[in-house]
Amino acid sequence: MANKTFEGQHDDEDVVLVFRQFPIVMRKGLLLLLAFWVIGLLPYSYWFDQVWALYVLIGGLVLGLLALFYAWVGWYFTLHIVTNQRFIQISQEGLFKRTVVDIGLDKIQNINYQIAGLQETMLGFGTIIVQTFVGDLVLKYIHHPARVQTSLIKTIKDNGFEYRGEEGQATP
Repeated sequence: MANKTFEGQHDDEDVVLVFRQFPIVMRKGLLLLLAFWVIGLLPYSYWFDQVWALYVLIGGLVLGLLALFYAWVGWYFTLHIVTNQRFIQISQEGLFKRTVVDIGLDKIQNINYQIAGLQETMLGFGTIIVQTFVGDLVLKYIHHPARVQTSLIKTIKDNGFEYRGEEGQATP
């Protein structure tokens, strides 16, 4: 296979599903953008004829955009990849910390999902718990967790691996 979808992909491996976290994970960056903008806007609203007040406003916007960029990098580069052989979670925290978890599909025992609270119910995101022999892998802020769970279970079964859990099972 000459055309690989991601770094580290095996030659005989096909990508089945790629998904990200729900964009709500960037809410802190957006709130910081708004806070820095308001803080920069306050002096400018009183002393709009002063150059320093304009610099404070621009500085607040720049700081807010940097905070939003930092949150966006974490969201954009955090990926979950399901192939016909394994499940890969790539987690990006900030600019310089990346964690990769690689689990063979044959190691997955059970997949559950949880939608808890008003915000998760209304916006349609939740948590997926992948149970393995070693421990649980918790995937937070996943959009449409029931659909993702069904796709994961189908991938496991379609590739000849034994699945021990029940399909459609939600965590209480």
